[in-house]
Amino acid sequence: MSEKKVKKDYSKIEITEELIHKLPKTELHCHLDGSCRVQTLIELAAEQKVKLPFDDVEKLREHLEVGDKAKNLGDYLKGFGVTLSVMQEPKAIERIAFELAEDAAKENVRYLEVRYSPILHINKGMRLTEINDAVIRGLSKAESKHNIKTGIIVCGMRSINPETSLRLAEMTVAYKTRKHMAFDLAGQEDGYPAKDHQEAFALILRNNVNVTAHAGEAYGPESIKQAIHDCGAHRIGHGTRLIEDGDLLNYVNDHRIPIEICLSSNVQTKAVKDFKSHPLRIYYDYGLRVTINTDNRLMSATTVSKEIYLASKTFNFNFDDVCNIIINGFKSAFLPYRDRVVLLNEAIAELQTYGFESTYIDDKAAAM
Repeated sequence: MSEKKVKKDYSKIEITEELIHKLPKTELHCHLDGSCRVQTLIELAAEQKVKLPFDDVEKLREHLEVGDKAKNLGDYLKGFGVTLSVMQEPKAIERIAFELAEDAAKENVRYLEVRYSPILHINKGMRLTEINDAVIRGLSKAESKHNIKTGIIVCGMRSINPETSLRLAEMTVAYKTRKHMAFDLAGQEDGYPAKDHQEAFALILRNNVNVTAHAGEAYGPESIKQAIHDCGAHRIGHGTRLIEDGDLLNYVNDHRIPIEICLSSNVQTKAVKDFKSHPLRIYYDYGLRVTINTDNRLMSATTVSKEIYLASKTFNFNFDDVCNIIINGFKSAFLPYRDRVVLLNEAIAELQTYGFESTYIDDKAAAM
């Protein structure tokens, strides 16, 4: 007679930030120019003779960390002028890319997708390819030193003319086999519709490159519809306003389109009123493939571990929930299928050593 298996009571496993720090994780929505070390900014500014608002680490950190100072997304984005001022030379970009991946590896992020828009780094005459190569060098150096895999997402910018987005899309296609995992559309959302950049996305899709897009952050469900139906998005960045359109929500759920959730950022940009108002819990309970990310580690003063811990405390997620959200991150990675399965099963096996029980292990459906 077979023994009846008793389901583990995950509520008895205490969720701490220290525990989450130890777990294998992904980071799928992280901006290069919003995730710099403050000390590095000061050192680069001194080398390049660039004037910063402050040359003291703590004062500059306080100036750049958004907290509750921003009134909207536009306010949140103001600090990027500071970081970008020292990111106009190849060595600076390479260093910041390396340090970002190193910081992620130190909190056990096993797969990191770094997004940035090369067009924001041409003030001193750097070519787009020169900028791109610098990011690749920095990330590759981090991979050789730490237990982390990385990928690059090139961003078109909503507020820049569509012809520029097309040039960036062409470059992304050319670099497809060199860490370039996807194409994105970022920047101020309200008043700059994604459909204006359809030509760039059409080129990307014709060349079998992945697509993600910032949508439903500062504008409503119509923005998400455009990202999916006009731009062919395979993932949605933020998606906080998806909750306002039940039919679209079901479409996203039925088609397993992952949502790149960035809790702290969403509160700071006023995409939601406060943490408890965020639809993450509803999305998770309904079955959407939600992932948790930082958006901008510097501006939002956060890490992936902090964001997952914040989610667990705000929405009463237990250890089972935390592990399922972590698994969603590995499932949603813009990696080739076979590579994704390997990383996913390695992560699940490691989660099991902390008490997680899953039927996903060695299941070919795991990465679907």
